[in-house]
Amino acid sequence: MTGFQHLTVLCEETVDAVLGDRQGCYVDATFGRGGHTRRLLAELGPKARVIGFDKDPLAIAAGEALAVADPRFSIVHDSFAALSAQIEARGLTGQIAGILADLGVSSPQLDDAERGFSFMNDGPLDMRMDPTRGQSAAVWLASVSESDLADVLHKYGEERFSRRIARALVAARAREPITRTRQLAELVSAAHPSWEKHKHPATRSFQAIRIAVNRELGDLEDFLAQSLRVLTPGGRLAVISFHSLEDRIVKQFIQREVKGDDFPPGLPVTWQQLKPQLKKVGKAIEPSAAEVDRNPRARSARLRVAERLEVAA
Repeated sequence: MTGFQHLTVLCEETVDAVLGDRQGCYVDATFGRGGHTRRLLAELGPKARVIGFDKDPLAIAAGEALAVADPRFSIVHDSFAALSAQIEARGLTGQIAGILADLGVSSPQLDDAERGFSFMNDGPLDMRMDPTRGQSAAVWLASVSESDLADVLHKYGEERFSRRIARALVAARAREPITRTRQLAELVSAAHPSWEKHKHPATRSFQAIRIAVNRELGDLEDFLAQSLRVLTPGGRLAVISFHSLEDRIVKQFIQREVKGDDFPPGLPVTWQQLKPQLKKVGKAIEPSAAEVDRNPRARSARLRVAERLEVAA
């Protein structure tokens, strides 16, 4: 299991974006195999601290090994949706100098057929970021209604043929349980009337089911809201997204918090009275051509950065 390689995406750009106080406390909200954290630790001073979060037990094992090697680091086995509670428990609310998050599924998860994330190799239909908690994709597929399944495929996979595919999957599970990744991929492919060039017909459906099983977008919204409570004024938030649904949530969150409170048009209010909580930092950053050549999975990555403002009482 340990042989699966993970190439950290936009590593230097992300660390440079959040780096401020070199003796401060930082959060890597999606530790993975620790690429961003190691780069961050290399830039920080001896009194600094980095707290990592991850749901994946293998990522936790990697984090525990790093914590032994570097006492400035600690790892939390939890979703980043628990950010506020975990930081509060450590007495660090409002003291975090920077937060980074690298969304989506990691290369080791994709490449390990036993995790059930990919249709490229056959494996059990699991898809959980944390296989010790919650329902697997197979269990979820066995009980979800046809209408709810269609809604998930449409909303989270942006799948045009969601209702047709949902109907086919519900009919198939009545004949036998859907328990394998290749089985699911073949069923979706057979039901899909229009295959996109250079994209497997099951790509969107696999993405949608994974997002639903892991509650990825809901957790992302919770995490972003909680970041405002834990960041110190001047602290930075840097988020890497890999598909339009994630990126839209991050972009709209930053825009909303840059704008501040809603007032009826025409009211004579000052910028301070609007109570904006964030300042946008630059434009979205995409990987260089050289990085995409080294790591084709980086091609859809997009990094957005914002800075916490001092909010007037």
